[in-house]
Order: sequence, then structure tokens, then C-alpha cells
Amino acid sequence: MAGEQKELVRLREGIDHIDDELLRLISERAQLAHRIGEIKHGNIYRPEREAQVLRGIAERNTGPLPAAAVQHLFREIMSACLALEQPLVIAYLGPAGTYSESAAKKHFGTAPSFTPCVAIGDVFRTVEAGNADYGVVPVENSTEGAVGRSLDLLLSSSLKICGEVSLPIHHNLMSRAASAAAVKNVYSHAQSLGQCHEWLSRNMPLVPTVAVASNAEAARLAAEDMEGAAIAGEAAASLYELPILAANIEDDPNNTTRFVVIAHHDAGPSGKDRTSLICSAQNRPGAVYELLGTFARHGVSMSRFESRPARGLGGSPWEYVFYVDLEGHRLDASLAVALTELKACAGFVKELGSYPRAAF
Repeated sequence: MAGEQKELVRLREGIDHIDDELLRLISERAQLAHRIGEIKHGNIYRPEREAQVLRGIAERNTGPLPAAAVQHLFREIMSACLALEQPLVIAYLGPAGTYSESAAKKHFGTAPSFTPCVAIGDVFRTVEAGNADYGVVPVENSTEGAVGRSLDLLLSSSLKICGEVSLPIHHNLMSRAASAAAVKNVYSHAQSLGQCHEWLSRNMPLVPTVAVASNAEAARLAAEDMEGAAIAGEAAASLYELPILAANIEDDPNNTTRFVVIAHHDAGPSGKDRTSLICSAQNRPGAVYELLGTFARHGVSMSRFESRPARGLGGSPWEYVFYVDLEGHRLDASLAVALTELKACAGFVKELGSYPRAAF
């Protein structure tokens, strides 16, 4: 036992030494970031640079910590260093405790100021008005598909996409009721209700569901209703002190929501990028084939092609636009040529921006 005690003392002294060295290095990094801010005299947040750093950290990580944990640590270090020079304000779909807030903090770290908005449209307006530097909005879910309101606003807004966040979504049933059998209403966002449809059908087939503006709002309502329950994430359960009656009730264990970061600018090339745009085909035979052929001829991979009514363009009913995600940056040689050809044959093209693919 004496030998083990001596080893514990030695190991703890080693950890203390490493902690001191980590603190010294973090302070040195903050000083370098400060100097960069002095030189640049403006917007020093560079989405592409941060994506490169986080990807590099994952590639060089040798364990035992998993890559995502190490990236999270460095995300917070970068967030704190940036806040010294350029305190950011981030708008998101609120209230506090939503998945949108979790996505915003995953992308920017916890150092910025976060502004909750009551609707997706308010996120856009807050950034457009300059009351927030960036906004985070959901655009698609792996189970329920596109978030139509976000897509419509990307069409009508002047804002660009400068980043994306991929967030695994794990839903929980939470309530002050003694058990699921005592629940009389289930509150949640319509998308979340859809993502838990099979579970609800099997376990609570006779309980009415109530669609509300957000999962955090659902948790707030459940906190006030002793016979009500909410489907929401752990953050909302913690915020409203709601016991979790059933965890991970989503029908698809790989349930994931993709969010985009909106701003007045997009991002420079990071090496692993995505370009998003909206286009329409001219009203003639083979027009859509011509659009797709533009990308095929230049070896540009397309990861998304989705049609949606052309709201806000002043066209006739039944006119549609296509939302397209392409692999690569708009400044890449092959993609740049493809975009030039696309503009020549399409009826309408709006580039939403090029940005780093989600780093983790």
C-alpha cells in the first residue's frame, strides 16, 4: 500500500506540472491571438481557419481521448481567445435549451453572447439588422427532411452561409408526472414529434400530442403542467428541472439535424468545403438534365438536390426552385467553371455561399 501511495503522489505531481504547462501555453496562445487582432483591425473570425485547426487536431490525436472530445476542448480554447479580441453575438432559435442553442455552442464554443429568437425568421432579421454577428438555423433532419422555413428565408434573404453544424439529436420524454402512464398531453416541436412517431405509437398511443414552437417551449409547458410531458433534449430537462421518464426515444438512433451558420459573408477555402446554391430551370424540355449535366461534366459531386416552391420570386403558381449542395469551394477551378456554365443555362441562380464542412 505504501508503494501505491507514493505512486499516487508522483502521478498527481505529474498532472500538476502538466496543468501548469497547459496554462502557460494557453496564455501564450491567447497573446498570439491578441497580436493577430491588432494586425487585422477588424473581423478576425475565420470559419475556414478554425475548421482547418479542428480537423488537424483530430488527425494528429493519438488518444486515449476520442477525437471529438479533443476537438471540443480546442473549440473552447479558440472561443475564449477570440472573445478577448472580438466578442461575438450569436442569434439562434430559442428559447434557451433548444437544439439550436446546442448547435450554436458546438460551433462557436461558449464564450460568445447568445441571443435567443422566437422564430427562424427572427434569427435572419437579427443578423440582417446587425444586432448579431452570426445566426444558427436548422435546415434539414435525417429523419424528417428539410426545414422549409429556413430554406424559404435563404431564398429571400441577402445573408450568406459561412458554416454548418451536424448535431446528433437524442430525444427524451420528460415530465413531473410520476410515470408515462400518468401523462395526459405530450408537447414538442412538430419535427420532434415526427422523429418519435413510432415510439409514441407503441408506448403512448392514446395520449394527445401538441405541436409547439420549440422543444424548449415544450419543456417549459411541461414544467407548468403536472400531467404534461415534453419531448426535448437533456439541456431543456436540466434548464426546467424535469425528470426524464424515457431517454433516447427517437425512432432512428442515427437521428441528426444539420444547421447552417448565416452571416453577411461566406468563408474562404478550407480544403474540405461545401457550396450551396438555389437555381431554377428554364421552361423547356431537358432543362433540368442540362443543369445536372453542368456538374457532371466538370466532376463536381452533388450531395443534395431538392425542389421547393419558388416563394418570393413573383412567379406563377407551380413554379419551383432547386436547392443544391455541392462538394468543394466556389473558388475551386472545376467548380468555378461549372458555376459559370450553370448561370448561362439556368433561369435563376443564387449562390448561398461556400463554407467548411462540419469538422466534428
